[in-house]
Amino acid sequence: MTSTDAGVQRAVDPARPPRPRRATWTALRPLVLRLHFYAGILIAPFLLVAAATGLLYAASFQIENVVYRHELTAPVSRTSVPLSEQVTAARQALPEGKVTAVRPAAEPGLTTRVLMDVPNLPESTQMAVFVDPGTGQVRGTLESYGGSGALPVRAWISDLHRHLHLGEPGRIYSELAASWLWVVALGGLALWLSRRRRDGRRLRGLFAPDRAATGLRRTLSWHGSVGLWAALGVLFLSATGLTWSKYAGENIGELRTRFGWATPSISTDLGEHAGHTGHAGHVAGGGRAGATTDVGIDKITQAAASWRLSGPLEIVPPAEPGAAYVVKEIRKTAPTRLDQLAFDPASGQIVGELRFADYPLAAKLTEWGIDAHMGLLFGPANQIVLAAIAAGLITLIVLGYRMWWRRRPTRGFGRPYPRGGWRDAHWGVLAPLALFALVVGYFLPLMGISLAAFLVIDILLGLRSRVAG
Repeated sequence: MTSTDAGVQRAVDPARPPRPRRATWTALRPLVLRLHFYAGILIAPFLLVAAATGLLYAASFQIENVVYRHELTAPVSRTSVPLSEQVTAARQALPEGKVTAVRPAAEPGLTTRVLMDVPNLPESTQMAVFVDPGTGQVRGTLESYGGSGALPVRAWISDLHRHLHLGEPGRIYSELAASWLWVVALGGLALWLSRRRRDGRRLRGLFAPDRAATGLRRTLSWHGSVGLWAALGVLFLSATGLTWSKYAGENIGELRTRFGWATPSISTDLGEHAGHTGHAGHVAGGGRAGATTDVGIDKITQAAASWRLSGPLEIVPPAEPGAAYVVKEIRKTAPTRLDQLAFDPASGQIVGELRFADYPLAAKLTEWGIDAHMGLLFGPANQIVLAAIAAGLITLIVLGYRMWWRRRPTRGFGRPYPRGGWRDAHWGVLAPLALFALVVGYFLPLMGISLAAFLVIDILLGLRSRVAG
């Protein structure tokens, strides 16, 4: 045999023959298993806290209605005092405040809510004065938080869910949970569905746990079935939750602005539309003092009704000279009504219009997604579904930890799934996958950092096993 023949022989028949190429999913499955394992062990605590606090938030609307029943409701009356007089009563109750918005009673039995800026309140916080529309009497005052008008108990639960009352540093926990939730869900879904082909399971066996199974297989059966039912809701919560996050949320907002998907806003600058100006004194109903003539909040409300705006409404008085009244529909439940009109305070004539139907599609989807995430879009039914998803996620995490505990050795972190299977996948699959991971890691920074940490942990565990071996 010549040296050339020997070289050919070594190339064809080396001491360790090359592993044969396997199907793409067969090659990638060990990688998905390892990623699902690490995320399940290390990220699941964050997911568990988010799910538990989210479950509590789903009930916060009912809690709020019970706790603040006196302020939110009023005896039904056949007559009502003018809205301007209700605002005047609110101003008398809080003379140090400045009226920023008025939400008239949307239906009989509810109170009018007058929002006021008061010195020394935290950011995004106002005082809400609740007025009986039938008598004009003030039924109470409470702090109101954010654009949703959450009252103290719901705001406390919301902050617990968002940042655990730790402020900006606490938002890292919720962003980390939202960043990984979709990865864990999709990975688990792929792993569970692939079992149907491998084990010959019927479709019913995917949606319902195997009652005949025992031990670890029984736990896995429940974990997979519950995950399949919860997958769509979990993916939705992950996507919409990221819009509120600090780092990923900024990237998403920048992307929406760049592509013209941002939520439009109505202009309050009167410009050439400004009506006759004079020197009115105190403006009844919370308008401006010593500025332009103001027709008053009553006429503005009547004008909005003539332009087919209907309750629930929010009326925002001019914040400064040369600005318009803005009347907004604030119905968040489907079908949503979110039209806005701007009116000249001197003449009561319309000077601006923004209809929800004219929003970009992405802005509409964002609005609907956020409202559904908050449990507003479909009312109590929405809140029940959110509670069910949160309960399902808690169940998945508990079952996942149970499987890990039963698989782990007496001591140590536990045995991850075998490594190295990705080497059998074609580079045409691995290259796009790596590029996708880099892009996602850039837009979701906390996920990118934690993924790098997973890789370091995996390498260290591999080195330890080699040394031990």
